[in-house]
Amino acid sequence: MSNLIETKTLKPGVVYSLASILFGIVGWIASLALTIERIRVAENPEATLGCDVSPFISCKSVMLTEQASLFGFPNPLIGLASFFAPILIGFAILAGAEFKNWFWNAYLVGNVLGFAFVLWLFSQSVFVIGSLCPYCMVAWIAMIPLLWMNLGLVAAKGALGEKAVGIGNAIYEWNWVATVATYVGISLVILVVYWDLWPTLF
Repeated sequence: MSNLIETKTLKPGVVYSLASILFGIVGWIASLALTIERIRVAENPEATLGCDVSPFISCKSVMLTEQASLFGFPNPLIGLASFFAPILIGFAILAGAEFKNWFWNAYLVGNVLGFAFVLWLFSQSVFVIGSLCPYCMVAWIAMIPLLWMNLGLVAAKGALGEKAVGIGNAIYEWNWVATVATYVGISLVILVVYWDLWPTLF
């Protein structure tokens, strides 16, 4: 019972805060870079972007698709707004702030939606568009650990039910393993799908 009480009162510490700030900044910078490049393309559709490495590794090839503006405006604008959250939350916790469970639950919903969006963008880029956007992938890299960190935290607090507390505590403690596993899974899919094209980079 004591372990259950401890996990339910689990508070994110310095490591969580610094990781939240780090990944938030990485995601925000990637979103900013994408926004700047999108403006360049709008001004000059023939412009060659710094992230256009090859025919299948190219920001521009992805930017000009319908998937790049899912809600009627460029997707990077979502990242510019959303990645502020982990940065602000990280600094707030370092300053001694504490948040209610409802806040963490709402934040987790945002993380789940963000991760779902990443998976959708990944599937569209790899299987439909046939091109990879480097800056987009940096944003994916930032979003994935945020999901696992917060999923573990919220579950350990008991918000997902008593049975999920132990699992949540394990995920929170070993979130880096889940993060690396996700990275590896995505990388393997990309490696296999574009197997015949990798030699063209050299």
